[in-house]
Amino acid sequence: MSNQVVVFGEMLWDCLPSGPVAGGASMNVALHLHQLGLQAQLISAVGQDEDGDRLMDFIGSYNLPKDLIQVKENFPTSKVLVDDSDPENVRYNILSQVAWDYIEWTETMNQRVEKSAAFVFGTLGVRNPESLKTLLKLLHHQTLRVFDANLRPPFYDFEVIETLLGFADVLKINEDELEIFADYFKTEPTISGLCDYLDHHFPMDLICVTRGSKGAVIYQKGKIVEHPGYQVKFQDSIGAGDAFLSGFVKKYLEKSTLEDTLDFACKLGGFVATQKGGAPKYTEEEVLRAIK
Repeated sequence: MSNQVVVFGEMLWDCLPSGPVAGGASMNVALHLHQLGLQAQLISAVGQDEDGDRLMDFIGSYNLPKDLIQVKENFPTSKVLVDDSDPENVRYNILSQVAWDYIEWTETMNQRVEKSAAFVFGTLGVRNPESLKTLLKLLHHQTLRVFDANLRPPFYDFEVIETLLGFADVLKINEDELEIFADYFKTEPTISGLCDYLDHHFPMDLICVTRGSKGAVIYQKGKIVEHPGYQVKFQDSIGAGDAFLSGFVKKYLEKSTLEDTLDFACKLGGFVATQKGGAPKYTEEEVLRAIK
């Protein structure tokens, strides 16, 4: 089976009080998957500017392929103003009208998704109709389609979310997103309440709910598997959920048990929470040694 995974969405500079840090959920996921040994590729865009050049250099330092990243003359590289005064509840002000709002469909990206083992996407990267149109064309391929909700107010629309849920094989949400979903779909704000509803109304195989330092839960056709997470020396929460998702995708593609899949995902998420930034460099062996 192919170990190629394509990720669609945002790449940007997180502008923290301490200085800019390369980030964006989609870019973080691609970098984590690449470090875990998968053939990860990122569909995104940067501006034709200094910030874009630096971001491409950053990607290059991981040896992640860059040929699906578009360079836009008329739109700047994305920036996010970050308030990390509460490390466990980081706040983001995501600037609009940036390069990845205008990702154009190409035959090359189409072929990569068609041949991939998994295709990962979220809501933020398609807040603009142009990028949404491109994503919808790519979602018709019969690969494993992983939907990371990644809700960033005010940049989501439940009409779009319902459309994306219609394509998703796997859905990943966090506890806060569970409550938002439950409110919209008018279900009980519990894992069983929401997941029973989603499982009945959308053709997905599995739902994963992350709970920060309290671990995560997998729901599959009524079966619930829980993991309490790992107690770690916390640095910040930036990228921990992205790392979790990447670990989950790796083990799921390897057809590991749900228990082993959840355990490894929690290990990787916990490890990244001990590091600064969303995509520290590491090896899988380092993660397994550090988190026990």
